[in-house]
Amino acid sequence: MRDRVVVVAGPTAVGKTAVGIAIAKRLNGEIINGDAFQIYRGLDIGTAKVRPEASGGVPHHLIDIRNPDESYSVKDYQRDARRQIAAIASRGRLPIIVGGTGLYIKAAVYDYRFDELGPDPMIRKQLEMIGAKEGIAALHRRLEAIDPASAAQIHPHNAKRVIRALEVYLRTGQPFSRRQKRTGLYPTFALALFGLSMSRDRLYERINSRVNRMMDRGLLEEVRTLYRRGYRDSQALQAIGYKEFFPYFEKKCSLEAAVERLKMNSRHYAKRQMTWFKRQMNLEWFDASADCLVDDLVDRIRMLFY
Repeated sequence: MRDRVVVVAGPTAVGKTAVGIAIAKRLNGEIINGDAFQIYRGLDIGTAKVRPEASGGVPHHLIDIRNPDESYSVKDYQRDARRQIAAIASRGRLPIIVGGTGLYIKAAVYDYRFDELGPDPMIRKQLEMIGAKEGIAALHRRLEAIDPASAAQIHPHNAKRVIRALEVYLRTGQPFSRRQKRTGLYPTFALALFGLSMSRDRLYERINSRVNRMMDRGLLEEVRTLYRRGYRDSQALQAIGYKEFFPYFEKKCSLEAAVERLKMNSRHYAKRQMTWFKRQMNLEWFDASADCLVDDLVDRIRMLFY
């Protein structure tokens, strides 16, 4: 019998963490982080890591497993998440993946095999030169024109992944997303796949409020500490919530402007997340603002698994 896995996914600020904890407490579960940046130590407030006092005693895994200057890939996550799933199931408990990084979650729960096409140093160098001259946003716009599915998933500031997607297209003539789809998308586990959503206006209001709370909790000092330690160009600090403050530190904008950009980028990210999940994963969607949400999800899990 295949291990059973619950996934709670959706856009930023929709309330995934609290729902995941509530389900885990009801069904003897443990949570596996499904956020690409919560794996980094020191990125606490900006990534909305669950605080110990809010975890309800539920074990959480794949949080704080890398330093900010260490690389971590989708393939690394697939390996680590599957190890955690096996370990949790061996304890007779229910693995619950909670997060908003769609590609990580998809790679963990499906028969997702990676494209082994190696790098082309010449093409990569050319793209890096274009990025240095015109900016990574210009490369992201090129990607959006030829491969909108990949552009929707890859953050415009993630130079490494933008360049890789363009490189694959230039070498093969095929969009990176299409090559990924051909690598197999069969469930590796018995799955209960849930997506949380709410009206756009309400979600955007929650995003804005959460940024304000993060600022009150000390987000600016968290980013400043990482910036001063030399992590400015690391993969970790490409996360929304960090890079937006660099122009403020460099006296290129006001703090108010940096905070407003963070709110705007967070709203845009939420929109991209919804688009990606609806196109790429067969989630069963639930209204995150419903009073009976957790009861409905627990009933659905019991119907599927028990």
